[in-house]
Amino acid sequence: MAEEKLEAVKDVEEEKTAIVPASEKKPDDFKALAIVEQVEDPEKSSGDSDDRDAVLARIVAEKRLSLIKAWEENEKFKAENKALKKISSINAWENSKKAEVEAELKKKEEELEKKKAEYAEEVKNKIALIHKEAEGKRAVAESRRGEEVLKTEKKAAKYRATELVPVLQRRLFDFFQS
Repeated sequence: MAEEKLEAVKDVEEEKTAIVPASEKKPDDFKALAIVEQVEDPEKSSGDSDDRDAVLARIVAEKRLSLIKAWEENEKFKAENKALKKISSINAWENSKKAEVEAELKKKEEELEKKKAEYAEEVKNKIALIHKEAEGKRAVAESRRGEEVLKTEKKAAKYRATELVPVLQRRLFDFFQS
């Protein structure tokens, strides 16, 4: 935009100087051009000067605004880059902290799994001991039952041989007999 204004000023300056062909034709210099300087009117010169000053002032103002706009865009770009850098570092920090916490969680889960496996093994061992003890008690009970059955069979054989009625049952037998 500033370049267009500068070109406009140059065009105005070119219009001020006019190239006028020579009215007299000379045989020697028929191709030569005569440069005639325009005489400036006092009224016009002050008007042109004011216009030129206004154009120059406008060009200076536009240049200043252009520089301000370029500075503003540069500062915005720097601020944007700074913010992106900060956000990037925050994201990296967040990711590292998340990874750290997740690693800690995984470690705790592994510890819990290990404790769970150890406890399960301990419980299985206790169950095995209980089962073994129960088997022993069952064997003892079966043995006692077998002994009592043998004892009872011996007593029954004795009672059959002697034809006596056992004491407890004799009372019941006597009760039913009466």
